[in-house]
Amino acid sequence: MSRRRRVYEGKAKVLYEGPEPGTLVQHFKDDATAFNNQKRAVIEGKGVLNNRISEFIFTRLNEIGVPTHFIRSINMREQLIREVEIIPCEVVVRNVAAGSLSKRLGIEEGTALPRSIIEFYYKNDELGDPMVSEEHITAFGWATPQEIDDMMALSLRINDFMTGLFLGVGIRLVDFKVEFGRLYEGDMVRVVLADEISPDSCRLWDIRSNDKLDKDRFRRDLGGLIEAYQEVARRLGILFENEPKRSGPKLVK
Repeated sequence: MSRRRRVYEGKAKVLYEGPEPGTLVQHFKDDATAFNNQKRAVIEGKGVLNNRISEFIFTRLNEIGVPTHFIRSINMREQLIREVEIIPCEVVVRNVAAGSLSKRLGIEEGTALPRSIIEFYYKNDELGDPMVSEEHITAFGWATPQEIDDMMALSLRINDFMTGLFLGVGIRLVDFKVEFGRLYEGDMVRVVLADEISPDSCRLWDIRSNDKLDKDRFRRDLGGLIEAYQEVARRLGILFENEPKRSGPKLVK
């Protein structure tokens, strides 16, 4: 992608200009980050696995009518996507108490919630992506009330689909984070799913053992992150054959 203009680089992905107007190429890096980039490492092969898993899920969501920015896979690390205006709010859907929810409310990790809970976080690395309310979002013009309704409805549809998808392969969907963007089509604007869905953005536990198959293995120094991601890909039936053995994480100073 050296000949393509770099549009944006985040912690885990790089966006390049696409081959046609209104498209971008999304490149998945091997970088792993946690705690607002305070902990970093390069883990060989992580980007390939996240690309494949996210591609699989976005393709299925497109098939059931959930609008996304995903167009098609390009190679093992890259996707062709529609260019969207990212709404600066992350949406977190929680089914089981874990992570910050357990700490904030004193609920034992692993406790099933009475119902799925939706939370909003303001996308701002300098502020640590603070949790916000719908009132904050509308007051500061980050999204309109209709866009909030669209994001919530789509998030619940995604949750229903992914809960069943992972349950079918012996994985509990504990929680996940998604982002949305505005897709401009002539005079029309609609909210679509953007970014990625992968073990980087989900908490995935084995149903029988509660073993973590997600980025918590990196956050909590549990080791075996690549093996966990490979297990998710294998259960979904998308792990490519003859996967080479990966080396351990390389710490970034």
